[in-house]
Amino acid sequence: MARITNNESRNPSCSEIQKVVVIGASAGGIDALTQLLSGLPADLPAAILVVQHLQPERETHLHEFLARHSSLQVCMAQDGMHPEAGVVYIARPGQHLRVENERLVLNKSEPVNYVRPSIDVLFTSAVHSRGSNVIGVILSGTGRDGTLGCRKIQAKGGVTIAQNERTSRYFTMPKTAIDAGAIDYVLPLQEIAVKIIALVEHGVTQKKEEEIWKK
Repeated sequence: MARITNNESRNPSCSEIQKVVVIGASAGGIDALTQLLSGLPADLPAAILVVQHLQPERETHLHEFLARHSSLQVCMAQDGMHPEAGVVYIARPGQHLRVENERLVLNKSEPVNYVRPSIDVLFTSAVHSRGSNVIGVILSGTGRDGTLGCRKIQAKGGVTIAQNERTSRYFTMPKTAIDAGAIDYVLPLQEIAVKIIALVEHGVTQKKEEEIWKK
């Protein structure tokens, strides 16, 4: 398991970083997450928060698996953590993950969209905390979780990305968000990391400045 540094770390905390990347995935999402995270640099100046729908009653080693395929630090989110740049925080099975007052908050409140953790819960809380500095990503999955959260990201001036149909194992979740008009970029999986880097490192926040719709 990747070790997370304490408040004395050289990594900037959430209050200091400019961008927060929130990622939602469901069925087929682990493979998509693996490829996406492998394309991001260790010094990415953004915290990355991930909801992957998992069986709530089972222990997961997803963080350890993803850490083997990424140069970023990867850990399971813990209540009260300060998100840091260059670190990936994975929501725990059976617990919602929120960002509140620059800290991560975990709880077992009611499921949203029949799931806990919920992508909408994470995305909505990130927007309340970071406003236009949120980049939301919807990867392979079924159901509609994440659509409302993407709408809220857009409403606050953030940017949203969805994995395209050709590279999604299950396209229902991305398609629902796309059909709702809640997505700015529909990209092949292999291009999502490149777009995230551009948005984070170069301050590209003008939506659809070179919009790509690839089916």
